[in-house]
Amino acid sequence: MKVEYIDGHMLKKMILSGAQYLEANKEIVNALNVFPVPDGDTGTNMSLTMQSAAKEVKGSKSDLIEDIGSSIANGSLMGARGNSGVILSQLFRGFSKAVKGKTTINTMDLAEALKSGADTAYKAVMKPIEGTILTVARESAEAALIIAEREADVITFIEKVIEYAEKSLSRTPELLKVLKEANVVDSGGKGLIYIYSGALAALTGNMPEVENEDIIENDYVHTIEESNEGEIEFGYCTEFIINSKNANINKFRKSIETYGDSMLVVGNDNVVKVHIHTNHPGEVIEHALKLGALNDIKIDNMRLQHRYEVFHKSESEEYNELVSETSGNIEMKQYGFITVTIGEGLTEIFKDFNVDHVIEGGQTMNPSTEDFVKAIDNIDAETIIILPNNSNIFMAANQAKDISSKNIIVISSKTVPQGLSALLSFNGEASPEENEEAMMEAISVVKTGQVTYAVRDTSYNDLNINEGDILGISDGEIKATGKNIDKVSAELIDNMVNDESEIITIFYGSDVEKEKADELLHILTDKYEDIDVEMYYGGQPLYYYIFSVE
Repeated sequence: MKVEYIDGHMLKKMILSGAQYLEANKEIVNALNVFPVPDGDTGTNMSLTMQSAAKEVKGSKSDLIEDIGSSIANGSLMGARGNSGVILSQLFRGFSKAVKGKTTINTMDLAEALKSGADTAYKAVMKPIEGTILTVARESAEAALIIAEREADVITFIEKVIEYAEKSLSRTPELLKVLKEANVVDSGGKGLIYIYSGALAALTGNMPEVENEDIIENDYVHTIEESNEGEIEFGYCTEFIINSKNANINKFRKSIETYGDSMLVVGNDNVVKVHIHTNHPGEVIEHALKLGALNDIKIDNMRLQHRYEVFHKSESEEYNELVSETSGNIEMKQYGFITVTIGEGLTEIFKDFNVDHVIEGGQTMNPSTEDFVKAIDNIDAETIIILPNNSNIFMAANQAKDISSKNIIVISSKTVPQGLSALLSFNGEASPEENEEAMMEAISVVKTGQVTYAVRDTSYNDLNINEGDILGISDGEIKATGKNIDKVSAELIDNMVNDESEIITIFYGSDVEKEKADELLHILTDKYEDIDVEMYYGGQPLYYYIFSVE
């Protein structure tokens, strides 16, 4: 059977089939984790992102390719979860732009759409890292352009693109040192190949069998964390919105990229949102005025220094409820807060810090872009501060920030202790820029430890780990292993504490009895006489303890 082009109806089927095949294999991707801990979620995040896109496509009454492309882009954007899901949504966004105005798609159209998707995804990531899903998307798209020149059959074309994507995936350890050291490949790229394979099945009518985990040796997930720390080189945080039809966003982005850093230029057919840290805001605005009228212009001096104050609760919960119910009738407050955590105790602790909205999620379930957008819409504040408390949630939070017209600050807190420390450094009298700087400084001095269990046999840094072993993790590394929770916890804490440590905070999880937690508290109190040791009920699943050392 030869297929020379795809129409709108078939594109729908390909998206639905791609979502179905990824869903069928998501548990395999979830299990592919460098650390053998029970919270692998890359497969779930990518699948939920695809399911959101599929739902939007399925609900579309149009069979026009352009409309279907828009449905894919919008559905994946709002449903994006985790870094892999956000990158996937950007791949679809670029794909959607490339198929505008087309009534059918041939192999060259497909190749150009894949390339557009890869280009868009790269631009959306502040510091693209090779050896990830980005690499697999880009290299397979570049190969697709060459394949399309000599292959008109869509089925053969996609088969060859998948074949090249597999080769690209196998090379990821050569591009990323941490993957090579662990002898693994990138799982986001593997998830992308599942989508491609499912799309192919819609054309051939032969859905691939669900892969057996035993077949996929060493296909483990690895999460790449980005660091945005550093000295302030560019002093003015400059933001504005350009009202412009059919603006050339790429051209404008290039025209201002030399003026600073932390640049973000995103938009649609009518509106372009711009954020940049620069020493010359006036010159950036001059470039923007060439595209159209500006509004919501905000220029802040980030170099202002203020003394940091401890955050104290200033409003009662009853008052917050009243604000929520009658927000249209009272004056907008200066600051609002959104945070992410899981566990009854941790949720209550964040609420005690006057956080407006706690999104349930974290290690086992990353919230979507839409979850953040809904939370933002329900808060009436001049500035809203988001604390993701997980590096895999940063991109969804920032994507919600891009969508919203409100002033949003995303603090790159990677753990619950970092989120709490950031809140303690908040000063209600300081400016947003001063608070952002203070909160980022606060999270940089907090050490986080986590105690959980191994879900499979493995080896890591010369440690032989058996399924069921207790694991002590800190700074992204397994620091202690054993059979006894208290012993592993004590060893982990000993690894984290130094001469400058002043406070150890214990958050015990849902699987730990208070009596057992009290025993650990006494052990640590006796051992570290010069350090304050505090304990709270966190109620978090999967992790027996979360430790904070400051």
